[in-house]
Amino acid sequence: MPDLLIELFSEDIPARMQPRAREDLKRLVTQGLVDAGLAYAGARAFSTPRRLALTVQGLPAESPRLIEERKGPRTDAPAEAIEGFLRATGLPRTALEVRRAGKAEMFFAVVEKPGRPAAAVVAEVLEAVIRGFPWPKSMRWGSGALRWVRPLRSILCLLTTEAGAEVVPLSLEGIAAGNSTEGHRFLAPGRFAVAGFDDYAARLRAAKVMLDPDERMAHIRAEAQTLAFARGLELVPDERLLEEVAGLVEWPVVLMGAIAPAFLHLPPEVLQTSMREHQKFFAVRNPATGRIERFVTVANRETADHGATILAGNARVLAARLSDARFFWENDLRTVRTVGLEGMAAGLARVTFHARLGTQAQRIARIEALARAIAPAVGAPPDLAAEAARVAKADLQSAMVGEFPELQGIMGMHYARVAGLPEAVAAACRAHYQPLGPSDDVPSEPVSVAVALADKLDTLAGFWAIDEKPTGSKDPYALRRAALGVIRLTLGNALRLALLQHLRGHLGRSHARGLPECDADAVSADLLAFLHDRLKVHLREQGIRHDVIDACLALPGNDDLGLLVRRAEALAAFLKTPDGENLVQGFRRANNILAQAEARDGVEYSFGPDPRFAEGPEEAALFAALDAAEAALAPALAAEDFAAAMRALAALRAPVDAFFEAVQVNTDNALLRRNRLNLLHRIRSVCRSVADLARLEG
Repeated sequence: MPDLLIELFSEDIPARMQPRAREDLKRLVTQGLVDAGLAYAGARAFSTPRRLALTVQGLPAESPRLIEERKGPRTDAPAEAIEGFLRATGLPRTALEVRRAGKAEMFFAVVEKPGRPAAAVVAEVLEAVIRGFPWPKSMRWGSGALRWVRPLRSILCLLTTEAGAEVVPLSLEGIAAGNSTEGHRFLAPGRFAVAGFDDYAARLRAAKVMLDPDERMAHIRAEAQTLAFARGLELVPDERLLEEVAGLVEWPVVLMGAIAPAFLHLPPEVLQTSMREHQKFFAVRNPATGRIERFVTVANRETADHGATILAGNARVLAARLSDARFFWENDLRTVRTVGLEGMAAGLARVTFHARLGTQAQRIARIEALARAIAPAVGAPPDLAAEAARVAKADLQSAMVGEFPELQGIMGMHYARVAGLPEAVAAACRAHYQPLGPSDDVPSEPVSVAVALADKLDTLAGFWAIDEKPTGSKDPYALRRAALGVIRLTLGNALRLALLQHLRGHLGRSHARGLPECDADAVSADLLAFLHDRLKVHLREQGIRHDVIDACLALPGNDDLGLLVRRAEALAAFLKTPDGENLVQGFRRANNILAQAEARDGVEYSFGPDPRFAEGPEEAALFAALDAAEAALAPALAAEDFAAAMRALAALRAPVDAFFEAVQVNTDNALLRRNRLNLLHRIRSVCRSVADLARLEG
């Protein structure tokens, strides 16, 4: 069975586009082959800065022969209809078959499509893939109409069997497919022929090209760690940079250089960010001091002086970049020492946060008030939380954050320490943006938690007040992320927070701070419903069904997300037991009978049932079981011991089952019927004190 090798050789492909391009090439080619009837055993895609490559193993030599049967018109149909059917099938009338279908005789055409050689199918598929390749950006060059990310220079396309390699006949905009490729631009220039994937990979390596991007990443990581370890240092992990650098080189040569002493006093984050963003350098840290002292760069070639010239040039460029960073740092320090961090933040009064939500200074005032209100619930001193909120965004006015926006919060922490503010305030400056995503750390220091919650709740409340909510896949203000942040902060710190109270108060008192007038109750309720929806998504990943959350939402206090989740966890565990499953069935039966009777009779059966009218031991036992359950539930729910509450419900399972087995609710005796319907109401009420089981699915 033939193996396919494709290489699309071009000028340099941007590193950020290579991972997606590899997957697109594999997906599009293999899907095209399968659609044409060519199944395959396996496929792998590769990339270097100058090439995309794909190997597909185990293709058949040709596509299968297909027999297609088409039903045509009736034999007595008009001639025009029959002629049209013949044109569509390409068959003469004598080739049609006549079959009876129902009461009529119909023409049928049996069209046979012979198999096609694999080479013809591959050529057709590859041309379509190249012409329609989904690059984020592409270009034309010369006089041709072909578009590619950078000018496409050659196409290698081989089908290899035990008998040898066959070039797939394909010509595209003057580029004819062949069996040759190029090695490293500097270390092994010139073209050479290959006879299959194994030969291709081996000859590329001999020509100083490491084809597999994962291998390049592993090589860079290992070499950098070895160089750092040899000097008693450690490499600062940076997987995003590692993937990018691996996409910039075909033959990675890892070199380590020193940072000039004049820059070692800069904060580690400044050094790391400046080197990463401007030079694509990795930072190397002294574990004893935490300082960044050296850098690792990755060259694309070996040199006779073992990289000394490259390092010298990189060091000169790095010194110029770090001189800029040092200027920003020292300029910001002068500002902090002169006017303090609140003085640095004064300029935010001239920065608009949103046209309908006021300035950044107004927003900070709102966050300060909300952080002060939240502080007692999270165990933070209110004055300290308010102080942290006032300065948390001051670094937005700093020169350093103006140059490196990704350092916001981090620089605020450093400037707060320089200003002599409490460490809790400095930590809040950095942590109040967190968590930034589902895998980001959740702050745990109380002041940081108070400011982080206030920041996110103000964002949500503000955009809800102006009716700028997420719609479908559009969320330009990252409100879903803010909602998830509120959820993770609350659950991660086991907080008890009455969100409705805080949201209503915040919306009601913030009109003078940039928020528009709104119906605080309605906006808060709608925002809480959004938070509940995001909570369902969050808990679904932890195995808790959305309908379990819905059952618990029916109870009071559902704006306390921590309480809500504890109820849901207890209910989810209960439903996995036989008692839970059976009790839900008994509840549904009681609820359905009661609902039908109330609808038919036009009354509500909510008057207390009288145990004196109980007939038989099963009915009397249910009265006793409900008494015992209510007696156990009241203290359990008061103590928020939901496991105990579920155990109390579980004790109802057997009496409820026995009652329905032995007792007819809709008896002809009106007095007994009314008493038993009131008893069903009592079952429903007892269950609903824990959760609304009617909201459970299935």
